[in-house]
Amino acid sequence: MGSDLDRLSTGTLDWLGRHLDYFDPYAAGGRSSAHGKAKAALELALLRHCWARLDAGDDPRLGEATALVRDVWRHPDFTRLITADPEYAAQYALVCAALAPEGTQDAPYRAVLAGLTGDDLSPHGKSPYQRLETRYYADKAGVPHTIEPYGELVERNVLVTLPAALARRAREQPGDGHGGDDGSAAPVSIPEAYAVTHSSFYLSDFGRTAPGLSDDALAAAAGLVRRMLEHCVRRHWWDLAAELVMTQVCLGIEPLRTPWGAAAVACLAGAQLPDGAIPGRSPATSATAADPAGVFFAKAYHTTLVTALMSLLLVSSARAS
Repeated sequence: MGSDLDRLSTGTLDWLGRHLDYFDPYAAGGRSSAHGKAKAALELALLRHCWARLDAGDDPRLGEATALVRDVWRHPDFTRLITADPEYAAQYALVCAALAPEGTQDAPYRAVLAGLTGDDLSPHGKSPYQRLETRYYADKAGVPHTIEPYGELVERNVLVTLPAALARRAREQPGDGHGGDDGSAAPVSIPEAYAVTHSSFYLSDFGRTAPGLSDDALAAAAGLVRRMLEHCVRRHWWDLAAELVMTQVCLGIEPLRTPWGAAAVACLAGAQLPDGAIPGRSPATSATAADPAGVFFAKAYHTTLVTALMSLLLVSSARAS
């Protein structure tokens, strides 16, 4: 298993390093839409942010990613880019500020923060998950807000409420087969699955702290994650499988010591191409050699980046244990 993890880590980070120009919104060959360009740049910034915290060395690939993020964050047009879609403008402004590398404290994008409204930074109109996301990035960015404390957010979060709802439904409707261990039915919907993974990231700051769940809630969440991971591995849903392995780390579990965590790493290693990329979120959405370079990148970059971050977390967790 160590060889699978080593190959995943080295290959994905090398591939991302060779394709940094595609993350640059102002370089030829990047994503076409403003939203797509902003999203790709912010995802690279998240990887860089977590990588910098986990890597005490001076990996040149990390240095190159940091230099690109710094240049993009200081670009005079970046403010327009992150606010181009009104639906995401407030969220992207907070993420941008939260993930900014050193040397961007006076960059033009920071003016957007002054334009955030009280509703942008309050619980008003937001689901419990959205409130958690807002608080996480606002706290990291140093932006005042009125979102409730983490203790209250935990109790209302899907990591607690979803396992409880599923257990209640199982008692009321025994034998309906929903989410069975044979993997025949999805335990939860795809949006619910991503809410679970991202909630674990925010509550634990990507594995840096305990997520704040009670022992019972933690056990229930871990059980649901195991069932979700089994379902994803059986169907080769690479992107979600990688996120669920990260969720195991965030819940204090050592994935490589669990059957389905180890199976997920093996599944991702089997999907990895010789150049290091994970070609898509699943076989159905995979890039092919016939795709133009920009199309290939658009299909492959997200899952490759998520797998790289998963690998970094696993390597760091192994060092700490």
